[in-house]
Amino acid sequence: MPEVIDMDDSLAEAMRDGDEAALAEVIQRYTAYAGTIVWSIVGGRLTEADAKEILSDVFYILWKNREKIQTGKLKSYLGRITRSKALDALRRAKKSLRLEDDFVELPVSGPEDEAVRAEAYAALRHALQALPEPDRTIFIRHYHYCQKTGVIAQRLGINIKTVQTKLRRGREILRRNLAEGGYFIE
Repeated sequence: MPEVIDMDDSLAEAMRDGDEAALAEVIQRYTAYAGTIVWSIVGGRLTEADAKEILSDVFYILWKNREKIQTGKLKSYLGRITRSKALDALRRAKKSLRLEDDFVELPVSGPEDEAVRAEAYAALRHALQALPEPDRTIFIRHYHYCQKTGVIAQRLGINIKTVQTKLRRGREILRRNLAEGGYFIE
């Protein structure tokens, strides 16, 4: 039986080899995906021109760091870059994200310590998986995609107070689970 090669894997490999046509294909394939992430984070807080600039930066960074793309991880790597650049743009514009004072802080030694960061994020992912639905979905929409509680309530068809309560309880559960795992919780 012939081996099936994933299109993303072949694009990632071609990009690692310096093939600019592969980058063009990635841009064509994933601009809408990255744009959705950008707009869900910056929408209403930055202009459309700012969002387009963020997208340009995202694909430039993807190209500059193409050797870091792991097999089977092109889309998720692009998503992480996109989210990071959108949040950076908000910070630069001195727009603050409304995060409650008691939000969980993950300890990391610094950007050079990838092992510690990976372990901390694995613990967070595990703690998030322990949240029941729809609490997990609400938590991710609010803190990862920066959706406002009113938008979440409307999209999920639930009361805004219920969303706020589930976020508060979710923070409490995450804080407790992460503290039990030995992670500092501010």
